[in-house]
Amino acid sequence: MGGWRPAVRARGDARGLDARRPRARVLGQEDLAEARALCARDPVTSVLAAARLEVAAVAGFAAAGGQAWGFPATGPLVAVCWSGANLVPVLSPDLVGRDADDAVAAFAATARAQGRRSSSIVGDRTAALALWDLLAPRWPPAREVRADQPSLAIARDPDVAPDALVRRSTLGEVDAVLPACVRMFAEEVGYAPAASPGSAYALRVRSLVAEGRSFVRMEAPGSAPGTGTGPGPGPFVAFKAELGAVAGGVAQVQGVWVDPLRRGRGLAAPGMAAVVVATRREVAPVVSLYVNAFNAPALATYRRVGFEQVGTFTTVLF
Repeated sequence: MGGWRPAVRARGDARGLDARRPRARVLGQEDLAEARALCARDPVTSVLAAARLEVAAVAGFAAAGGQAWGFPATGPLVAVCWSGANLVPVLSPDLVGRDADDAVAAFAATARAQGRRSSSIVGDRTAALALWDLLAPRWPPAREVRADQPSLAIARDPDVAPDALVRRSTLGEVDAVLPACVRMFAEEVGYAPAASPGSAYALRVRSLVAEGRSFVRMEAPGSAPGTGTGPGPGPFVAFKAELGAVAGGVAQVQGVWVDPLRRGRGLAAPGMAAVVVATRREVAPVVSLYVNAFNAPALATYRRVGFEQVGTFTTVLF
C-alpha cells in the first residue's frame, strides 16, 4: 500500500493499543467552534469534516450523522476526526513527526474500540494512510485503497467558456437525476447503491437538489445518437455534478458524470466551467474536488478548466 508508517506502532503493543498512548476525546457542542477553527487552517483539505461540523453546530450531532473526536484528550485541539458515513482525519498543518503519529494513533484507538461504522476512510493522504495502517490489523479488509488522488481547487474564473445549458436541477427532475447518480456511483465505486424511494441514497440526492447543490445538463431523447438514461421518453441527464460538501468558503464538487452515450462530445469541461462559475458566484469562492491519479482524462479536463493541484487525498473503501 505504501505511505507513511506511524512511529507510534513501535512504541505500542502488537495491536498498537498501548495504554501509554495519548488518547482522543469525543467532542461536544462546546468544542465545535474550536474544531471548526482548526479545519479553517486548511479549508480545502478539511472540507468534508468541516461540513459535518457545521451541521452539528447548527442542528446537533444526530442531524450531522456522526460524532467528532479531538486530540489531545485535554487542552487545545491540534487534530480532529469526523466519524460518520466517512472517517475523516484532519491534522493541524504544523503537526508533524511524533506529534502527528500520536494524533493518528489516538484516533485509531478510538475507531478500533468502536468497530468499523464507516464505509470509507478519506482525507489527506498522509493522515488517511497512517490511520488505515493502524486499523488494518483489526478491521475487515479494505475493498480498495485509492492512495493517490490529486486534490484540485480553483478560486478564479475558469479557462473554458461555461456551458449555458448547465443549471441547477429541480425537484421535478429528481426521477431523472437519481438514475444518473446511481450509474455514476456504480461506475466510480463498483456497485450500485440501494436507491429505492425513501432510501438514504435517494433522500441524499433529493436533498442536494432541494438545496440547489445539484447541477445538470438535460437533453431530450433523439438530440444525439442513442437514448441516454432516464425513465421513459422524457429528458435525461447528459451531464451532472453535485456540491457534496460546503464549508469554510470551499465547495467540494462530487459525482461528476457524463452519460456514456454523450462522452467524447466535449460536455465535461464546459459543464464543469458552468459549475465553477455558479458556485463561486452563489455558494463559495473556492471550488475543489479530488480525482484518482489513474483517471488521466478527468485530470486533463479539470486542468483545462483551470483547477490546480493543492494536495493529495487517499480513500480507503470498505
